[in-house]
Amino acid sequence: MLAQLLTTTLGRFRIVAFAEGLSYLILLFVAMPLKYVFGMPSAVRAFGTVHGALFVFYIVWVLICHLEYSWPWRKTLLLLLVSVVPFGNFYADKHWLRSPNA
Repeated sequence: MLAQLLTTTLGRFRIVAFAEGLSYLILLFVAMPLKYVFGMPSAVRAFGTVHGALFVFYIVWVLICHLEYSWPWRKTLLLLLVSVVPFGNFYADKHWLRSPNA
């Protein structure tokens, strides 16, 4: 399955979207409680850095897919918007990214 995803631009984007979504959830539901409940701000620094890099990578891949698959701007903007909503990337993957023209 993973080998199939790596063969297309859309597949590589889906992997990046999954990683970015997972890093966001870890940041929100693990690192933030560690910082504010247990006084461990280093968790937010570490996961925040990883998430920030993946978020930038995600934005670049959205634009690459927009150009390669001629996605309408509405779909592109929605994909950019859902990336800031917890679990948004997983919803987008299930409903919008199974095929490039969906």
